[in-house]
Amino acid sequence: MSIELRGSGDLRRISRELRRMDDQELKKRFRKELRAAAAPLVPRVRQSIRSIPSGRGYTPEGLRGALSKAVKLEVKTAGRQAGIAIRVDGRKMPSHMKSLPSMVEGKKRWRHPVFGHREVWVSQTNQPYFYRVVRAAGPASRRAVSRVLDGITRDIS
Repeated sequence: MSIELRGSGDLRRISRELRRMDDQELKKRFRKELRAAAAPLVPRVRQSIRSIPSGRGYTPEGLRGALSKAVKLEVKTAGRQAGIAIRVDGRKMPSHMKSLPSMVEGKKRWRHPVFGHREVWVSQTNQPYFYRVVRAAGPASRRAVSRVLDGITRDIS
């Protein structure tokens, strides 16, 4: 699962121009500045995950900790998928919990036994914990990314 903030085609256009110029230092600075612009969102998403209530069928502390550790920031500046993504990566979860990030967010149905009793199952209530945080911080993040794009555009020109 990922949350992406994209600046229309500007990011792809600048990435394409940087590849054409083949200036490794400028490419490196571009990726570093994009990462720095989006980095404040990662602790917010982690805190949101840690604040998921426990009890009455909600997640135990071990799941909150594992979900929090699975949060990562991805910056891609090549190809059609150029963008910035904050991902709660299921591949970083323990082997029996790899699909839980999408279940907690409400993308999949989440059923589980009540306190380990295999005869009694309940459906988990899903809440948009991850998206809520990023939507609130979205405008400030978009402005930060726009400043980075404007600075690199000036350097390219």
